[in-house]
Amino acid sequence: MMMHRGGWWSYISQDDSRGRPKIDRDLLVRALQYGRPYLRLIGVVLATIILGSLVDLVPPLLFRDLIDNVIPNTDYVRLNWLAAGMIGIPILSNLIGVLQRWASAKAGEGIIFDMRQQLYGHIQRMSIRFFTHTKSGEIISRLNNDVVGAQNAITGTIPSVVTNVFTLVTTLVVMLAFEWRLTVLSVVVLPLFLLPAKRVARILREIRRESMDLNSEMSSHIGETLSINGAMLVKIFGRQRNELERYNSSSAGVRDLGVRRAIVGRWFFMGLGLSAALGTALVYWVGGRFVMDGALTVGTIVAFSSYIFRLYGPISALTNVQVEFAQAMVSFERVFAYLDLPVEIDDPADAVELKDVTGRIWFEDVSFSYIGEDDSEGGPDVPDGPPSTAENGRTPKTGPSVRTDGREGFEPGPIPMISTRRWALKDVSFEIDPGELVALVGPSGAGKTTITYLLPRLYDPTEGRILLDGHDLRAVTQESLANQIGMVTQESYLFHDTVRKNLLYAHPDASDDELETACRAANIHDFIARLPDGYDTIVGERGYRFSGGEKQRIAIARVILKDPRILILDEATSHLDSQSESLIQAALEPLFEGRTSIVIAHRLSTILAADKILVIDDGRVAEAGTHAELIERGGLYSDLYETQFKAMPRSGIAD
Repeated sequence: MMMHRGGWWSYISQDDSRGRPKIDRDLLVRALQYGRPYLRLIGVVLATIILGSLVDLVPPLLFRDLIDNVIPNTDYVRLNWLAAGMIGIPILSNLIGVLQRWASAKAGEGIIFDMRQQLYGHIQRMSIRFFTHTKSGEIISRLNNDVVGAQNAITGTIPSVVTNVFTLVTTLVVMLAFEWRLTVLSVVVLPLFLLPAKRVARILREIRRESMDLNSEMSSHIGETLSINGAMLVKIFGRQRNELERYNSSSAGVRDLGVRRAIVGRWFFMGLGLSAALGTALVYWVGGRFVMDGALTVGTIVAFSSYIFRLYGPISALTNVQVEFAQAMVSFERVFAYLDLPVEIDDPADAVELKDVTGRIWFEDVSFSYIGEDDSEGGPDVPDGPPSTAENGRTPKTGPSVRTDGREGFEPGPIPMISTRRWALKDVSFEIDPGELVALVGPSGAGKTTITYLLPRLYDPTEGRILLDGHDLRAVTQESLANQIGMVTQESYLFHDTVRKNLLYAHPDASDDELETACRAANIHDFIARLPDGYDTIVGERGYRFSGGEKQRIAIARVILKDPRILILDEATSHLDSQSESLIQAALEPLFEGRTSIVIAHRLSTILAADKILVIDDGRVAEAGTHAELIERGGLYSDLYETQFKAMPRSGIAD
């Protein structure tokens, strides 16, 4: 299914386009569902909250008894018991608090683990199209900052609500039992707590959203400019000062929002404090008169004053909870926005698992466009091949975190690519027999790379179908398809880990003998053996401690270790020296044996050795046949041969 402006981009931006996503009951219910596996722990938290609140009601009663009974009656025995109680109650309260913290932390960390696993797994299932339209820093921000913010709502905000509600209710009950008139007077000032809460919640929520957007932008900027590729590009063009200014701009925005958030919060809490002070003053003024008139005892007014703080404290906290909850819901919205992205390329329920593949491949009337149908009228066209990538492998566009309305979300907008044609491939049909070596040749941007991207289902055809051993690729499991295909690209990617770990990525259970055999076949074993730590040498970020030829031979060894039935290879090695090229060519020869191979061919020797040559031009198969047949035909291939291949040695390279 082709996803475009009517697809997952618009799916996210629907609510955002209205200026402020809704926080409704469905969102809250969905958020609370993450606590379902931890109901027992949450039950422990609630039980400790109730027990702790009841225990904390006791100290004011001890003070009243001390003032009204023990001291006037000089009761030393009762005084000892009260002293013991004043020590024992805090100990018991803190032990209950430790139990509550343990249960809360265990549930909270479990929730954050589950949410991260779900989010990471969902993002992994997204198509390559998603990653070419999304900044890596934005993804990292969702997995780190937003997940933690969502977890805090469950383990922090919600328990706080329960604690303060129970404390408020029990305190009111005790206060009413003491003196109902003073209790009524105490709650008269409640509107002063509640009136500013709604406005402050809205302001702080918007500040939180802007801060998250700026932090995502900072993360993306860091990832782009401080990666090995980005750092090299910045240094080569001498743009350190400009990048520092860009970073300072985002960082200053975060700083200013932090100051604004602090000031808004301080004014808010100042208002709450003044409201509490007013209520307390009224209680003391009226209560003092009651004591002087003999209507209340001194112990009662002292105890009552203690309960006032237990009354206004929860009220202040509950008012602030509204603010915190509004901010926390932003994190849930951002996490759910990713979780709700439809998976463009997914396995059907009855997907077939590929086994014993022979390697017969059919392309039947395959057409493909990197842009959606809605872009055909007045929208930007794109060149053949994958979307143009910047140094960090992302499209050189602003990215999904910047929209025309300033809000976060996916908005492809006009993609800044050189316009050439609407279709990357159009009505492409060909057949490859098991074990054949097929060379793809043609002008730059003709559609060769697109063909190699469709076979492993990095994208799905817009029209037509691709079959492997008679199975439509859409009807087979992606995992079993990946197990049958090995791919070596121009730019070999290595993880920042050891040589061994990078090789084992293809076959985790491979033995040392199998590793060595694969590396010898790829002409890289002797080089690895000379390294300081041999196979346990760290390759560096993206493998940049090694040369291009060394990385490519490691990538070839990795594919040999995988032993796929189908091989896809972009053979370009124009950036390598002749010795590295010769070693790579020698490593590739045994790799083709017994496999169905599709090669974007740049060497004359590969083209001449191919069982079939497909000449791709303008997204179509212009010609097909052997070298001799195509030369005799005198078409495009003959022209390419005369201008690019004929003058070079058989091991040469054409770019």
